[in-house]
Amino acid sequence: MLPVHSSAPDFTLNDKDGKGVSLSDFRGKKVVLYFYPKDNTPGCTRQACGFAEHYPRFIDKDAIVIGVSKDSEASHQKFADRYDLPFILLSNPDMSVIRQYDVLKEKTMYGKTGLGVVRTTYVIDEKGQIIAADDKVKADTNPADVLLFLDQFEAGVRP
Repeated sequence: MLPVHSSAPDFTLNDKDGKGVSLSDFRGKKVVLYFYPKDNTPGCTRQACGFAEHYPRFIDKDAIVIGVSKDSEASHQKFADRYDLPFILLSNPDMSVIRQYDVLKEKTMYGKTGLGVVRTTYVIDEKGQIIAADDKVKADTNPADVLLFLDQFEAGVRP
């Protein structure tokens, strides 16, 4: 995981419509950058639907929500359409950005060990600095937890 107070590495990935989106496009706004394992799986769906439910509050805080996984653009399109997801989903099939943000880790599932994306959320400030990083994300509470962090951050409470 990248450390808090470090610069968030810039990148460009395609969104669900095949349009290139760069992190630097959002300078001047806060960015909630979350990495998740796979579209349409139970935990990832609950997390995405939570971000969708709370999306108006993120907009009120001038924060952009971006989800990144290794799924294809077509998979993201179906996922976004199925659950009416209003935020950006970026496709990273070669896992270059997933590796750059240090969220590809050894995981054990059903007794087998392999590399996988660890559910991780970064909050990036208007200048491109990481102000929060969490690799112990709970899918069900992640959106509310990020909003609580943003509320505290705006109030001057620093982690």
